[in-house]
Amino acid sequence: MPKKTIEAVDVAGKRVLMRADFNVPLDAKQTIVDDRRIRSALPTINRILEGGGRLILMSHLGRPKGTPEAKYSLAPVAQRLSELLGTQVPIAPDCIGDTVEEMAGKVSSGGCLLLENLRFQSAETIKDKKAANDPSLRKQKDEFARSLAGFADVYVNDAFGTCHRDNASMLTVPQMMEGKPRVIGFLIQKELDFLGEALTSPKRPFVAVLGGAKVSDKIGVIEQLLPKCDSILIGGAMAYTFFAAQGIATGKSLVEPDFVEEAKRLLGTSGDKLILPSDSVVAGEISSDAKCQTLTGDIPDGLMGLDIGPATIDAFSNVISKAKTICWNGPMGVFETPPFDRGTFAIAQAMATATAGGATTIIGGGDSAAAVDQAELSDKMSHISTGGGASLEFLEGRPFAALEVLDNV
Repeated sequence: MPKKTIEAVDVAGKRVLMRADFNVPLDAKQTIVDDRRIRSALPTINRILEGGGRLILMSHLGRPKGTPEAKYSLAPVAQRLSELLGTQVPIAPDCIGDTVEEMAGKVSSGGCLLLENLRFQSAETIKDKKAANDPSLRKQKDEFARSLAGFADVYVNDAFGTCHRDNASMLTVPQMMEGKPRVIGFLIQKELDFLGEALTSPKRPFVAVLGGAKVSDKIGVIEQLLPKCDSILIGGAMAYTFFAAQGIATGKSLVEPDFVEEAKRLLGTSGDKLILPSDSVVAGEISSDAKCQTLTGDIPDGLMGLDIGPATIDAFSNVISKAKTICWNGPMGVFETPPFDRGTFAIAQAMATATAGGATTIIGGGDSAAAVDQAELSDKMSHISTGGGASLEFLEGRPFAALEVLDNV
């Protein structure tokens, strides 16, 4: 069902609790390396502030173990938000508690407060399945969510990157706020528009480009996309599980033995839609100094496939050039280590060229988004998702409970 957006809510004077995804990469000096996720939240933040709302922002960062850890503090996010908004954004010392409640109560109309990392509280990440079987965990999660829900009159979810999770801030908090406005922000609306249109009414030809390390992560996506796509291009280490399914020697390439039969089944039912690499760049180790060669067919013992080869680059680029809708999730090789970045960057360039020619290009977050950034082609794509895992599960057709609980149009 279509969801109400923040546009439909009069926020003047109201306390607005917004779940954002500020899980940004930091370097050793706690400096933000990439602020895309912060900038992506600005349209919703500005709508609330300009509408006179009293904004309380919450997010996680990294994977702390349920206790405060300085390296996971959201303080750098508060600083960057202050710079982007041109006004001071204070950060609370925690995400719940008397002090936080007092600070939240003092936020003025058009003002903003950032809560400290939600995952500093272990209740944030208690899974509903565990809570259902353990009353003490259920109570802990509910009490945490009730504390957060008590801060606000309106709930906004604009954290697409965690929409596939049942974290307390994503699911339990809006459940606790039944009867109050519970809406999505502009970022989630944009994600749903692009990904939803690709699945329901794509311009054709519709091509998916799937890579990454594990075919096990993509089985469900492949099955969902096969009836919808005109072609699915397979790269990355996951291709070698398909090679093994065809009886092609893979040397010491990454292969998932438990999924060889599954790969064989997909090849048998996909007709000519699944397109595998015709050649591979191989080496004995992952190193910029490694001796590389390009091989077609069998990969000898002691060598492993680390990128798609030039013939595959040409073939994949040709398919992409004719497409009108292209979804890409997963790199074509070990792009973090040159020269095994050539295939991934070539696909990024092919998609940028397709975009310029009128195609809709969607990058599925995660490593693909990082690769497009490195290639300096981010502004040449139609849409770059802020959620790698979430975009995969969306393409797989899984429902998101965190969105289902929100208000329908």
